[in-house]
Amino acid sequence: MKLNDIRDNPGSSKERTRVGRGIGSGKGKQSGRGGKGQTARSGVRIKGFEGGQMPVHRRLPKRGFNAPFSTDYNEVNLGRVQQAIEAGKLDGAKLVTLEALIAAGVCAKARDGVKILGNGELKAKVAFEVAAASKSAIAAIEKAGGSVKLLIAAPAESA
Repeated sequence: MKLNDIRDNPGSSKERTRVGRGIGSGKGKQSGRGGKGQTARSGVRIKGFEGGQMPVHRRLPKRGFNAPFSTDYNEVNLGRVQQAIEAGKLDGAKLVTLEALIAAGVCAKARDGVKILGNGELKAKVAFEVAAASKSAIAAIEKAGGSVKLLIAAPAESA
């Protein structure tokens, strides 16, 4: 094969349609844009305009709700923490905080704190200081001999 033999696959590229090049081309005069008016002009077509009638996207009600004070936690499973300890990225003897998890590469960036979830198995005795933890995670940590200190107070359960 020589460099001058190299070609695209047949049908892989298509020449663009040259509009406005005479009546014989089939795309002359108005270049496939129809008659006169707003839609024949460049850059002025109003999307969703219904001739002055209230457009459908404004007739339909808004849906959903965005909570203004919602919290976005880094969710970390116990199995992932155990992997980091076994890999030597996380020191199980020291206090495990958000900063320690970010330094170990377990969390990508600091959000509103860390929530420990109970998926996986924790074998090491680890002390956590986190924003939140699930009940199963707290039980698994205490079973392994560790402790959990929650930075945000859990809501009091009514009796």
